[in-house]
Amino acid sequence: MKRNQVKLYAITLLSAVGLVSCTDLEIEETDSFISSDFDGLENPSSSVDQLFNNANGNLGDQANTYALREVTTDALLIPTRGADWGDNGRWRKLHQHEWGLEETDIITPFDQWNANQLLASQILDTRSNASTDDLGQAHFMRAYSMWTILDLYGQVPFRDTQLPSISIPEVLTGAAAVDFIIADLDAAIQELPTVAAGNGGQLNRACKASARFLKAKVLLNRHIYDTQLTGGGGTPNGADMASVISLVDEIAADGFALQAGYFDLFRNTDDNETIWWAETGVGNRIWNGLHYNLTTPEQAGGWNGFSTLAEFYDLFEGDPNSNHPGSGQEERRGFVPLEGEPAGADGTVDNNNDGIADGSNIGFGFLMGQQYGPDGSIIEDRQGNPLFFSREFVDGDGNANLINNDEKTGIRVLKYTPRYGGFTNHSVQFRYSDAHLMKAEAQMRSGGDPTALVNELRAVRGATPLGTVGEAELLDERARELFIEGWRRNDMIRFGQYLRGWEFKGGTETGNDTRLLFPIPLPQVLANPNLVQNPGY
Repeated sequence: MKRNQVKLYAITLLSAVGLVSCTDLEIEETDSFISSDFDGLENPSSSVDQLFNNANGNLGDQANTYALREVTTDALLIPTRGADWGDNGRWRKLHQHEWGLEETDIITPFDQWNANQLLASQILDTRSNASTDDLGQAHFMRAYSMWTILDLYGQVPFRDTQLPSISIPEVLTGAAAVDFIIADLDAAIQELPTVAAGNGGQLNRACKASARFLKAKVLLNRHIYDTQLTGGGGTPNGADMASVISLVDEIAADGFALQAGYFDLFRNTDDNETIWWAETGVGNRIWNGLHYNLTTPEQAGGWNGFSTLAEFYDLFEGDPNSNHPGSGQEERRGFVPLEGEPAGADGTVDNNNDGIADGSNIGFGFLMGQQYGPDGSIIEDRQGNPLFFSREFVDGDGNANLINNDEKTGIRVLKYTPRYGGFTNHSVQFRYSDAHLMKAEAQMRSGGDPTALVNELRAVRGATPLGTVGEAELLDERARELFIEGWRRNDMIRFGQYLRGWEFKGGTETGNDTRLLFPIPLPQVLANPNLVQNPGY
């Protein structure tokens, strides 16, 4: 019998009926069901390609999953500048913790990652006769997709592909969800190849090290996931922390290690830190915050949106009011060049044929203060004023505000740089420095002292050693090392800081534990009676 590819019936009720009461919504029988004649996949290898293509698209987006992981924290925010970035309050509501049930950035990831885990299950179905490597890739990507849903929503619908198509998906929560994800990762570790550090061409797919990394991440957060629907605090389990340490040591045994040259880690070149990278463009990470007049031959200016809070910038060593060379900043804070660099530097091009490397006048890390052109001239905004990125977000009356900002408010953030290509398909997802800090945290949560491990990283980054490291210092170190890489929300929840106040968080939202999880999209709740809306929504 010819095997048929799975057909997913997307639920689009909200867009079809608008904002109507739930009593008016009708769920057709086909919604969220797979085709009844499914008998395995004809080409599981091409479906593995599709799994990663889907994930790459999801991870490269500046909205949806990325926005939930970063814009809902103190690390990123997007003010409205005139008419730009208003988007019906889309970005402001996330940063202010004032989202509702209808936000597209909440609805879309739930659908995307559930679709991906279902496709992975189709590959893993015995009738698909997938190869061992394809099974390992599918086990990893199903685990990653389900973990993402668990982390954001606390509930994971799961469809057993061996059951009749009319069956309602079961819903996994808490310990059951974690156990399922861990089982997938244990299978992946057995099935996937060992890829040594530095073999970047192979690390856009899963290997034993990336499966171990994700398992360590899940175990580090298990006490959060076990209690996130019941409101309990949870306590880290000693055996889990020991496993985290062991998993990181196994990753290191494959050659992964801390490496000097912080911003070189985000180039499309081999290094010893990258464990998994997504084959998706980094253009969103570069251009979404850069001013319209910061240009290269490849890109005629940025989009002038994404910025960070001054309080986040102040976590780093250096002058709080300058980030130009000589202001004493640590390496990870980056710098704003005073002019471009001569052509010929490794990894750069000179399409203008002016002797200056394209984009080399645009800085690394945190951009504040005056911005300069390739020839060292002062760049101006569109009104002819010096382009000076300020620490504050203020409106036309000088009041702190996320609306009616001008073109220059807010410190901008770059981890990828246009000097190495504005749309390179190389977005780093898992890094060894994160694993290193997970090991330090596991030691701390087991009653040990993480100071030596944290200072080992700080020495590589050229930062001043810390006298002692507790929870606050470790969370801050994770912020400095992993800024805008998609981990801030996860970290803040685990360290109990996600509900604290920060600039522009809604006045009644500080301490509101409803915001620890996002709401389940209403059409999904109506389609699957096993789903129960998260508390507070």
